[in-house]
Amino acid sequence: MSEALVGLLGMLLLCLLRIPIALSMALVGVVGYAYMRDWNWAPAFASLQTRLYETGRNYHLSVVPLFILMGNFVTRAGMSQELFRAAYAFIGHLRGGLAMATIAACAGFGAICGSSIATAATMAKVAYPSMRRFGYSDALATGAIASGGTLGIMIPPSTLLVIYGVFTETNIGSLFAAGILPGLLGAVLLCIAVRYVTWRDPKAGPPGERTPWMDRWRSLRGIWAVVALFAFVIGGIYGGLFTATEGAGMGAFAAMVLALWRRALSWKSLYQALVESARTTAMLFMILIGALMFAEFINITTMPADLVGFVRRFEINPIAVVAAICIIYVLLGTAMEELSMVLLTIPIFLPVIVQLGFDPIWFGILIVCVVEIGLISPPVGMNLFVLKTLLPGVPTGTVFRGVLPFMAADVVRMALILLFPSIALYLPSLV
Repeated sequence: MSEALVGLLGMLLLCLLRIPIALSMALVGVVGYAYMRDWNWAPAFASLQTRLYETGRNYHLSVVPLFILMGNFVTRAGMSQELFRAAYAFIGHLRGGLAMATIAACAGFGAICGSSIATAATMAKVAYPSMRRFGYSDALATGAIASGGTLGIMIPPSTLLVIYGVFTETNIGSLFAAGILPGLLGAVLLCIAVRYVTWRDPKAGPPGERTPWMDRWRSLRGIWAVVALFAFVIGGIYGGLFTATEGAGMGAFAAMVLALWRRALSWKSLYQALVESARTTAMLFMILIGALMFAEFINITTMPADLVGFVRRFEINPIAVVAAICIIYVLLGTAMEELSMVLLTIPIFLPVIVQLGFDPIWFGILIVCVVEIGLISPPVGMNLFVLKTLLPGVPTGTVFRGVLPFMAADVVRMALILLFPSIALYLPSLV
């Protein structure tokens, strides 16, 4: 176990020296593997070569670039504006209604985008000007956008769930089904957080204009493409028409057709979408390969077995163990990017979770919940950085203060999933 702890500390030190986390994990993994083999470098480099080759040719991982490409096409098709308008038409007249409409639009957009950062960035451009115009406080506006953006990694299709499924050999379709109810629960709790903020300070979110019912129903015409695309991809996967990988390809093609039909895709924007998707995919694959090498090193140490033995020796309550793991994730989330954090810790925590008798699907959903908290946790939550970049006029302290009620809502959801696993496991049991 000491070797694994030294390796973990070494990896964190390299990160502090501003070495990319993918390279840090890979370097520690290779050196650690060689050390565990009496400084024999041949098996260490052979393992690295195998991981590079197998990751590159893994058929299931082709889901990742395809869903990323689908999200890029959706963003360029301008579907986010229609979602926001429809949500505003129904609840914009309520106190804090614009913020709740933003969260609802984030949930819908995240369902077909799958990226937290992309959802937050898009809604910052779409929703913030409207909230500003109606006199919303910057704290409530930025808090709603940042927290709503995190729904994109829970509601399927989710890139993070795909990579978790591949990494842990868990069924991706079951993970997608498991993410639906927690995602909807998260949206509801975030809206409750908005109501709490406006109850404490009514001036933070004044009500907007009431939309006539005829115009409300008319606004739904604009979201048919979002509903159709989501139903086509998710319905096709669970209806047995195609696998998750094939569904990603069909979804990307359908999103491209929609973008062309809306005349939102020129040769230049098509090139930009392809380049952006390639860059994001390359970044994710680099992190994944580095994490796989680090996992190889961890697996040949005694750390996983020692942790299981520690829990059994002292007869620690399994729920207390999971709660402690969640706290570790929250702390890591204040200093690390979500995918790196998950892939770094899965080799250590997953054997403990399985030995304690917990479902890996449930644990994956719980991890995503904690990662969502990390995305909006000061000081380095990724969504906070996105908003600070796109909204330079909003003070950093205001953004940090604005997300606190929404972090509390996410903690409540995490506790509910921890205490009632059926929230995550009910839908997969029907598949």
